[in-house]
Amino acid sequence: MEIRIAGIVNDSITDGPGFRLTVFTQGCPHNCEGCHNPQTHDFSAGTVTDTDDIMAKVKKNPLLDGITLSGGEPFCQSAPCAELARQAHKLGLTVMTYTGYLYEQLASSEDEDVKALLKETDILVDGPFILAKRKLSLMFRGSENQRIIDIKKTTETGSVVEYKF
Repeated sequence: MEIRIAGIVNDSITDGPGFRLTVFTQGCPHNCEGCHNPQTHDFSAGTVTDTDDIMAKVKKNPLLDGITLSGGEPFCQSAPCAELARQAHKLGLTVMTYTGYLYEQLASSEDEDVKALLKETDILVDGPFILAKRKLSLMFRGSENQRIIDIKKTTETGSVVEYKF
């Protein structure tokens, strides 16, 4: 399945727990002031690749603990991102997804691809980056308004449960 990406980082330790392959999706509607990846905003930039090619990179790295879907905005390409997440789970890897949307917005979406990506996500970092709430000491997030959500426990309890590292 085709996906437009800004790039891939292998062996990342800054985009989630453990060693991760991070896929930076291309295209973002949020345009947060002070965004760490403003080059990912343009929906027509980046390169088009295939999810199978990305998974081939994943399979070549036995050190990976998981994949991270970042951006851009992964939920703007939820179908190919969900496919990557499904394939990662088949390999026993975890999936962490960053989004500028709130969990509640995604959970109430009628879009089946959005639902699929949310279901295939283990850890969700939600909310827009807010420059006034930026804090460099935060783990795996840029601003204090963003939450790190344990999707499995959130689904089980029916209310947002923050992830415990």
